[in-house]
Amino acid sequence: MNYTIDINTDIGEGFGRYTVANDEKLLDIVSSVNVACGFHAGDPVIMNHTVKKAAQNGVAIGAHPGLADLIGFGRRKINVTMEEVTTNVLYQLGALNAFTKAHNTTLRHISPHGQLGHYCVQDQDFAKAFMEAVKQFDASIKIVALDGELAEEAKKQGYNVVKQIFSDRAYNNDGTLVERSREGSVITNYDEMVSRTIQMIKEKTVRTIDGKIIKMEGEILCIHSDTANSDILAEQLKDELVKNDITISPST
Repeated sequence: MNYTIDINTDIGEGFGRYTVANDEKLLDIVSSVNVACGFHAGDPVIMNHTVKKAAQNGVAIGAHPGLADLIGFGRRKINVTMEEVTTNVLYQLGALNAFTKAHNTTLRHISPHGQLGHYCVQDQDFAKAFMEAVKQFDASIKIVALDGELAEEAKKQGYNVVKQIFSDRAYNNDGTLVERSREGSVITNYDEMVSRTIQMIKEKTVRTIDGKIIKMEGEILCIHSDTANSDILAEQLKDELVKNDITISPST
């Protein structure tokens, strides 16, 4: 049986002189990226450098919009109106699209970051507001999402939904990601990351944080760039996947 996965990372999540990951090296490893658009992280210089190298490397480029929360890295629960969700996402898409045009490439997908992503998975109104921004921007863009309200709304509207799985995050019994405030929510043991990733790709299951085996499959394997030594982990993980006859290829 043939197995294929798109190794993806959230990238460009520094700000000014501050960095959270070795983006240059990650762009030599992954097959697709979700680029921070300035609200939870990222700035014009970082966005420009990231898009330029991704285009040079043939890496598929997607937008990674978040809540307007630089201090909290987009992971705090913030009250926003549905109009703000739509306009903020549309604003971030437009900003990143300027750089893809400048480097003669295209924006192929969108993946909500952090708390915005949690809201869109759990709340139908957020999902609709998010999709309104996508519709106003480009109706052909692909939606990268977990199972939940956003994926359902996107499918209902006729969008191509690409399922995302995570090598470095723990899952709840319902298939959602464990809140980062809970101990064990982030997988840091390399061997565990490898084994659970291969299990998700080949067996389409995963063991939850409570020990239950649930169905889990996807086309994109996301590695968080702000995980410690993410570039080393991504490189080693890619090598292990290839050794296990898993092909690496963009899915968007």
